Amino acid sequence: MDPADSPYNYIPTTSIAIIFVVLYSVSTILHVGQGIYYWMRWVFPTICLAGIMEVLDWSGRLWSSYSPNLNNPFQIQIVTTILAPTPLVAANFVILGVLIKRLGSVYSRLTPQMYSIIFCTCDVVALIIQGVGGGIASAADTLPAANNGGNIMLGGIVFQLVVITVYVICAAEFLVRYVKDRPLASRTANSQVDVASMKPVYSRGVMSGKSLLMLGALALSTIFLYIRAVYRTIELSDGWNGVIISTQAYFNVFDGAMVVLAIYIMNFAHPGFLLGSEQVVLSSVDPSGSLELGTEETVMVERK
Repeated sequence: MDPADSPYNYIPTTSIAIIFVVLYSVSTILHVGQGIYYWMRWVFPTICLAGIMEVLDWSGRLWSSYSPNLNNPFQIQIVTTILAPTPLVAANFVILGVLIKRLGSVYSRLTPQMYSIIFCTCDVVALIIQGVGGGIASAADTLPAANNGGNIMLGGIVFQLVVITVYVICAAEFLVRYVKDRPLASRTANSQVDVASMKPVYSRGVMSGKSLLMLGALALSTIFLYIRAVYRTIELSDGWNGVIISTQAYFNVFDGAMVVLAIYIMNFAHPGFLLGSEQVVLSSVDPSGSLELGTEETVMVERK
């Protein structure tokens, strides 16, 4: 078969597809085991779901490598490849919320709960938009119909890219405020006031080695997923017959490899190990940073 006649505009390489199926399968199995061991239930509808969809995605491409003229495997990979990273992005939103709760919500514009609610809701909206577009594109019999589905998918990807950008900005502001110990005035307005200094007292978490490692892993995972979102935006903007979508190497590197790196980072720096049961030291401090008030207390972060 002429590769140009394939719906991919090329024939997927069998060995590459096998490698990615194996990589995603191993990571997903590990995440299921880690989720059970640390009993972090939220990893199942996020990280594990992303891994399962990636296995389906690359299984579809593997199938296409043997039967490039079949439409079913192409349809499978269209839908799953666009949806799979979305639950993984949601996991990053949840992890940031846990870190904010641990280090001090007074440095964040949103409460830890609101981070999960707002950003995960936006993630679901992006998932629905991309899913609808993917379904239309995969079922299309004509190029105009496929383009309509692609445009809807593009809208979902762009929306997700905007959400990730806002998330990164909020996370960056939180970290800067934490490092400089500059809490938001609105977050300390209802705090108790120290009689001696007449300034509000608030809790500041200590950045432990595990929290720092989790923060670094979260940053890397977000970068990889952001690169993938930018690539998919450019790819879909270029059209179904564009140079970018017709070049297999671009997809392998900027989609497959980026998501592999993002999901494996969470295997090696698993939130269950780094955040699940670590004791967190909180200190009540003066916002000027010049005086430490009260005594330290140790709390346990609940696994959910």
